[in-house]
Amino acid sequence: MLSPKIAPFGSWKSPITSDLIVAGSLGLGGIIFDGDDIYWLEGRPTEGGRNVLIKYTSDGQNLEMTPQPFNVRSRVHEYGGGSFLVVEGIIYFVNFSDQRIYQKFPNQDPSPVTPENKYRYADFILDKKNNRLISVCEDHSNAEVEPQNTLVSIDLKTGAIKTLVSGHDFYSSPRLNPDGTKLVWISWNHPNMPWNATKLWLGNVQDDGSLEEIKCLAGDIDESINEPKWSPDGQLYFSSDKNGWWNLYCYKSPGSIVPLFPLTAEFSYPHWVFGLSTYAFTSANKIICTFTQDGRWYLASLDISNKQLSLLDTPYTNIASLHAHQQHIVLIGGSSTEPTAAIYLNLKLGQTKILQSSSNVDIDPGYFSIPELITFPTENGLSAYGWYYPPTNKDYIGTNGELPPLLVKSHGGPTAAASPNFSLKIQYWTSRGFAYLDVNYGGSTGFGREYRQRLDKNWGIVDVDDCINGAKYLVYQGKVDGDRLAISGGSAGGYTTLAALTFKDTFKAGASYYGISDLEALAKDTHKFESRYLDGLIGKYPEEKAIYEARSPIHFSEKLDCPVIFFQGLEDKVVPPNQAEKMIECLKNKGIPVAYVPFEQEQHGFRRAENIKRALDSEFFFYSRIFGFDPAENLEPINIINYDT
Repeated sequence: MLSPKIAPFGSWKSPITSDLIVAGSLGLGGIIFDGDDIYWLEGRPTEGGRNVLIKYTSDGQNLEMTPQPFNVRSRVHEYGGGSFLVVEGIIYFVNFSDQRIYQKFPNQDPSPVTPENKYRYADFILDKKNNRLISVCEDHSNAEVEPQNTLVSIDLKTGAIKTLVSGHDFYSSPRLNPDGTKLVWISWNHPNMPWNATKLWLGNVQDDGSLEEIKCLAGDIDESINEPKWSPDGQLYFSSDKNGWWNLYCYKSPGSIVPLFPLTAEFSYPHWVFGLSTYAFTSANKIICTFTQDGRWYLASLDISNKQLSLLDTPYTNIASLHAHQQHIVLIGGSSTEPTAAIYLNLKLGQTKILQSSSNVDIDPGYFSIPELITFPTENGLSAYGWYYPPTNKDYIGTNGELPPLLVKSHGGPTAAASPNFSLKIQYWTSRGFAYLDVNYGGSTGFGREYRQRLDKNWGIVDVDDCINGAKYLVYQGKVDGDRLAISGGSAGGYTTLAALTFKDTFKAGASYYGISDLEALAKDTHKFESRYLDGLIGKYPEEKAIYEARSPIHFSEKLDCPVIFFQGLEDKVVPPNQAEKMIECLKNKGIPVAYVPFEQEQHGFRRAENIKRALDSEFFFYSRIFGFDPAENLEPINIINYDT
């Protein structure tokens, strides 16, 4: 065995290349059962980010069910989700380009169900009794007003659309009871987000398909309800955070809502996309569920009758899209050492099978960094959390006396979470000699409602402080170089990045991916779902305009004294390109090194393989110039304005 080479951090040669990452990567989501059959979505960067519905056959084949050019993706709330349904072999799905619902019978081509219009659909279910779909609908036909959200029925024979429920700003999760006589759903209104305050409703389905005797079952201004589901025997269940954590409850009768197993853990997560599923019934009295504590997800069996929770032994630390059929389970899962995969579990036999992996690359584990959960002190005597990845490459060690550069990742949302899930993108950095810190700043999911609410009125303060204090903690521990600290983030994480670089001097460089520099512009120019999000994070607009201005990096470019690289999709409707371009112009005029990498045909988040590759390599190239190390590979150069070679 050869001894590791001594080389500067950042200059290590790694087999984890951007070509390898995009060539061998898939996005996986939305795995479900249809009887004994299993379906899931694959997002393919090599096909321009096209989402393809896959069917797993009994003989072990993965069959494409939605041919080119169909792309299974909804644009409701812009983030989508809940874009397909399969019942008895018949597939219903939303096609991205026209947002129409299509129906596909076995061995036939897809045909449209809904007419050509400016409606969008998501989270639909089949009402067999009335031969219709019931769906969330977002009407974009009137550009003069914000889109109107409703619950609608869609006649499968005629395509006729009828409004079932209206009057609230947002809807999700329509779910019929087993005999099709009762429908439940969730609603919420501006300025709330679904993780702040939602209500659970019930309506009786009449013979003509209309809803009568509509009543609110649960929910309040300080309660978020997720995932209503009916058990096989017709009992209604849902998750609620009314006691500070998203726990599971059963609705027995008015005034009688029973907790199943109170625990300081989250059995759900924020409704950014439709189609969430964190629990499923294997029988009327047993639930298979997943929950998170301290940023790690667990799989468990919950006996409803005696309220006992039993952990199931799995290696997965990140679990989503959990569904059950009798004693069979499917989920999307991953761990710190195994890529995310579509997974099948046979509970009766104790068998596990990977149906599809998000990455099939074969790399020696000696190049992988294993994350460590760190808890570090932050402002006001509080603690925050993060996943720390030390630089790791079996072929190299750093030069004597040198500490590695650190890349701090500020996740998006901002009500999302960093998880220890296996990521080749993270390993790209650590295998080249970077340390990496994925921060769960105050406001992140997975640590209870109180932790989430740390960010209320404090966006741009709490998140920035926590990212800075996480970096300082690692410097204090002697693990990283305090003079080579960088921060990177996308969307809301891009705002945290820009705020940290502008208002503080801890970081020496940064990367903003479709990040926000002008909060006021975002408040005036974004999509409906997030159009009032900043009321809770910043303050009411325009009444508290001064706060928006005070926390917007665009207004304080004179304070920004370190290099920044910007990545931006030119078709982004969530954070428009002018957010990046205004900031770039300010830095350019000030003489600060700045780079801009725009991408045509990209929206909010990059889905095309060539753009994912370009962004990753460009960010690394940028830091190599700023921090003064030579990459081991020849990377395509980028134009760094105000940088003298």
